[in-house]
Amino acid sequence: MPSVVVVGAQWGDEGKGKIIDYLGGKAHVVVRAQGGNNAGHTVIVGDKKYAFHLLPSGVLYKDKLNIIGNGVAFDPEGFLKEIETIEAQGVDTSNIKIDERVHVIFPYHKKMDALEEEARGVGEIGTTKKGIGPCYMDKIQRSGIRLGDMIDKEDFKKKLFLQVDKKNEIIEKIYGSKGFNKEEMFETYWGYAEKIKKYVDDTTILVHEALESGNKVLFEGAQGTLLDIDLGTYPYVTSSHPTSGGFCVGAGIGPNKLQEIIGVVKAYTTRVGLGPFPTEEDNKTGDLIRKKGNEFGTTTGRPRRCGWFDGVMVKYTARVNGLTGISLMLLDVLSGFDKIKICTGYEVEGKTIQHFPANIKVLGKSKPIYEEIDGWQEDITKVESYEDLPENAKKYIAKIEEYVGLPVKIVSVGPKRNQTIVRETIF
Repeated sequence: MPSVVVVGAQWGDEGKGKIIDYLGGKAHVVVRAQGGNNAGHTVIVGDKKYAFHLLPSGVLYKDKLNIIGNGVAFDPEGFLKEIETIEAQGVDTSNIKIDERVHVIFPYHKKMDALEEEARGVGEIGTTKKGIGPCYMDKIQRSGIRLGDMIDKEDFKKKLFLQVDKKNEIIEKIYGSKGFNKEEMFETYWGYAEKIKKYVDDTTILVHEALESGNKVLFEGAQGTLLDIDLGTYPYVTSSHPTSGGFCVGAGIGPNKLQEIIGVVKAYTTRVGLGPFPTEEDNKTGDLIRKKGNEFGTTTGRPRRCGWFDGVMVKYTARVNGLTGISLMLLDVLSGFDKIKICTGYEVEGKTIQHFPANIKVLGKSKPIYEEIDGWQEDITKVESYEDLPENAKKYIAKIEEYVGLPVKIVSVGPKRNQTIVRETIF
């Protein structure tokens, strides 16, 4: 029953796509368990660059089964566009299965997402306006439409008309905006359903059978732990659970099926959108990290906020995910800095705290307490073994291991597959 979970252990955008792609080559099944196309993974193979938003990264391997699990918010239009794009790059997409339980995103979800964000004004939370939150709202309200409903023509029409009538009332009477034509929406989305139905299955059975037969299963998610709806920096979070526990629910498996839980972290810290960020460097240092790390969103293109490595945060995400190891990404970005800082505590109104605060106001008041170490000047992008890294780079890794209390099992020194140093075999 070999299984590996890859979770983002910061605010997302940690480089999970590369590690999922790397480990996906050793897996038999790759499962996407939560989120929607409001996030993305970038994978570079040779000279080709692939951007994934909804598809599991394992599609780049012809012999892998790729599953979109029940916990995903599914955008049919986005899915088909992504299929078209990836096929144009020469990728076979016949090895994809989508769980019939996924909740479907419709145009009214996207419009309500945008209208609500606009209504927040200065209190905006930075949503991507992809309709993810409103889709999950319908799911929790038990009025959502699942993919299994959508491929049943009569059932779909009945449920969709009911929802469009309700949503139009909200859009028109509360927001004063124009509603949708339900007949047109039905025709468009039934067309999508006919193209998608060949992918639909009960994927919980497929995952279970793979695990029971001893096949290697890789679980992937979008976003990061600090964007978890419960455990993240609420309200500046996503609408799902990008944590190891969320993957159990989102893939339909028990927690005892998870063996290795790898937390992906950058050698520094970034976040997209609004919300407190204790180690942010809103200055030339942050600009340099952003430029060297190409810190712009895969899906949105938004510039990411950048700062030093926050050990307090990673210690917290290690605890709530039950991490067994770390994959340290973009270490090469820190080459050239004379000094590098690691946050090992916060100062809040004159007091020192060692735990990541649940209260957003406290986090906003938190000032980082740093340990400073010497940097390195060498280009490490061609280094193939841990032993050949500069001594100061190895000291930096050791300091992270010491503080977080976990081994760094993988070190990434560039965006390509072969720029990966594996210190401990995972699969």
